[in-house]
Amino acid sequence: MIIEPRMRGFICLTAHPKGCEQNVKNQIKYVKSKGKIDGPKRVLVVGASTGFGLASRITSAFGSDAATIGVFFEKEPAPGKTATPGWYNSAAFEVEAHNAGLYAKSVNGDAFSKEVKEQVINMIKEDLGQIDLVIYSLASPVRMHPETGVLYRSTLKPIGQTFTNKTVDFHTGNVSQVSIDPATEEDIANTVVVMGGEDWKMWMDALKNANVLAEGATTVAYSYIGPEVTEAVYRKGTIGRAKDHLEATAFEITDALKDINGKGYVSVNKALVTQASSAIPVIPLYISLLYKIMKEKGIHEGCIEQIQRLYADRLYSGGEVPVDEKGRIRIDDWEMREDVQSQIATLWGESTTENLVEIGDLAGYKQDFLNLFGFGFEGVDYNADTNEMVMIPSISS
Repeated sequence: MIIEPRMRGFICLTAHPKGCEQNVKNQIKYVKSKGKIDGPKRVLVVGASTGFGLASRITSAFGSDAATIGVFFEKEPAPGKTATPGWYNSAAFEVEAHNAGLYAKSVNGDAFSKEVKEQVINMIKEDLGQIDLVIYSLASPVRMHPETGVLYRSTLKPIGQTFTNKTVDFHTGNVSQVSIDPATEEDIANTVVVMGGEDWKMWMDALKNANVLAEGATTVAYSYIGPEVTEAVYRKGTIGRAKDHLEATAFEITDALKDINGKGYVSVNKALVTQASSAIPVIPLYISLLYKIMKEKGIHEGCIEQIQRLYADRLYSGGEVPVDEKGRIRIDDWEMREDVQSQIATLWGESTTENLVEIGDLAGYKQDFLNLFGFGFEGVDYNADTNEMVMIPSISS
């Protein structure tokens, strides 16, 4: 079939398997170009199919020759219907890993469930014995609690008062005002259940109790802080409460792993174009301004550049892992530089529909958004008849 992007709001309903394959190959090429990392050899990535999770799997495998198990919840293809991009990304990753002589298997299912945790533990026992690194990179808007069966939904809301500020429709470039009503206590609690640290802790407890964590095992979850201009709807909103919980959980995990000299970290990463961030009011406008400035300064990074630097310069640099006063790894350091943020603050006040193309990088935002779904890559013939029925080797075999 000829596969074209079909948009509905902040979601693309189609994905291009060849484009997703090219995306994975580009990231692998980048990691290889940076040289070997003296890093982990057996890695579990929970949330491995897109964004930072996919970049973590690629960096583990092609940066330090690690065997990887990836967990994700993606829709497989059907005749005439494409899979989700994460499915195609994972299929391409496995093929490339296997071609390089690396172990790579995947589990497609609800990572919040006990069943998937048990399936992964059995796979580790049978194939790898133990794990050196666990990356936790889930970005689900809903969670079925494994103990109660209750379905919780997260919300993107400010706390305490209505939030009003600028945003941009990145499809049209229209800059407008947006207002978001404040969260209820129930909204806050539900968001913490979905996006906080409880499931991360459940994963680590299950792995430790099954004796599949190696001596000195490390686990890393990803977070975001961001600037003052987004904090009301992000860091001081419902998501921020969930991130606070996630960050506190890192200390609980470290405490629980003391007897194996294990460690739990939260890495605070840079703002990037993801399906999730595209749906958050204010964030697309902020990112379009941020990209323009960081590209001009030569310090722009995508997911793979961020994670490769996290591994090489922080986690596996040979010394103590550098953290901030709250114990967090700060790989958002370039984004949060004073010269970058002061420029954004100025441009934010000036931004309009008419001048955003000039003062921001809306084209870069749109390009990155299309890339998420496998569109817009050089070297891919998007007019060619393409087989949508691409399977993930370890799942379909």
